[in-house]
Amino acid sequence: MRRPATAPLGLVLALGAIPWAHAAAPEPLALHCERLFDARNGRMLGAHTVVTREGKVTEVRAGRVDVPGTRTVDLAGHTCTPGWTDLHVHIAEQSSPESYEEDFRLDPVDFAFRSVEYARRTLMAGFTSVRDLGGTVAPHLRDAINQGLVPGPRIWAAGKSIATTGGHADPTNGYNSALSHLVGPPGPTEGVVNSVEDARQAVRQRYKEGSDLIKITATGGVLSYARSGDAPQFTVEEAKAIVDTARDYGYRVAAHAHGAEGMRRAVEAGVTSIEHGTYMDDEVMALMKRKGTWYVPTIYAGRFVAEKAKQEGYFPPVVRPKAERIGALIQQTAGRAYRNGVRIAFGTDMGVGPHGDNAREFGYMVDAGIPPAYALQSATYFAAQVLGVDDQGVIEPGKRADIVAVPGDPLQDIGATLKVDFVMKDGVVYRQP
Repeated sequence: MRRPATAPLGLVLALGAIPWAHAAAPEPLALHCERLFDARNGRMLGAHTVVTREGKVTEVRAGRVDVPGTRTVDLAGHTCTPGWTDLHVHIAEQSSPESYEEDFRLDPVDFAFRSVEYARRTLMAGFTSVRDLGGTVAPHLRDAINQGLVPGPRIWAAGKSIATTGGHADPTNGYNSALSHLVGPPGPTEGVVNSVEDARQAVRQRYKEGSDLIKITATGGVLSYARSGDAPQFTVEEAKAIVDTARDYGYRVAAHAHGAEGMRRAVEAGVTSIEHGTYMDDEVMALMKRKGTWYVPTIYAGRFVAEKAKQEGYFPPVVRPKAERIGALIQQTAGRAYRNGVRIAFGTDMGVGPHGDNAREFGYMVDAGIPPAYALQSATYFAAQVLGVDDQGVIEPGKRADIVAVPGDPLQDIGATLKVDFVMKDGVVYRQP
């Protein structure tokens, strides 16, 4: 997205005073699902009973089965799937015509309070996990959610994105000379690097701040206050230093990238995923397949910014042509990548558009030629692989009790994903018919 606010904060925990915020302890449940999506194999099964105890799935039994010691939840007419994961969100931001001046007018605390509502909407939409790819609020919100102080999805937080001077995540882009002189040039602490040594320091700073992964902006971006949306912005050596240092700390690296050359450098360096990928060419696709790199298209964001670029005054003049040119291309790139065998996982770049609309990405993926079963796998089983975890993404004994139910069969009508009736996270029911 655009640059995040960079001031430190620690106020999300104050929201624990809100009485509805505290999650109840999970009770033993038996979910009667009319259909069950097998995310591991990408197929739809018939009626099943899913038993959950203490936050885990303990049994998955064919048919409607009465299970002593549990409360039955009747999901007749519904399909149960694993809880969905959005691998690309900005949980503390939401674009508007006022977005660019709000960073100067609002405090980080304001964004923190907003993020609580955004997190609730995301969870209610069926997304039990997200990767927040750039923002200083998310690590604090993550902790508040984990402590049961506010409801929301499980968050993997990148913290401040790592950029180069003038790059997509340089927090001083658009400053005039007087303000630039006042704040001084940002460095690795602020996530701006210009050498291999800077790159290593920036990763270590993210570790110090409690990030869960690393995000780099390998090319220019659409919504940053800068002219180029696709020029490469790291050398191969800088990108490799980030990936190698991240590996020392057990981190994976996600790379924002629109231009092919920036993608190529990031993939050569060993990043886990390419985000957006607008100008991905055949050479990059072949390289990603060889290296096992995931692609997270964020079709929703592309369509959203292309549409808003038609609205006078929504974006600054320097941003508007990029939004028109780049945004409209992502959907066709995603379809071409799928046909070429690139591994695709689910992400929206939500925060560009309204939080809670995340499931619209499923429909856009299908419109691009991606089968509905694959689209669902991209937000479940495949997403868990991108995160590097094996305790979620499938409904199987021993896995997290993250379960979503929608009316009808989403393999026949992907629009069912917009009608979430049931949401369970870690065995706690947050939404039910």
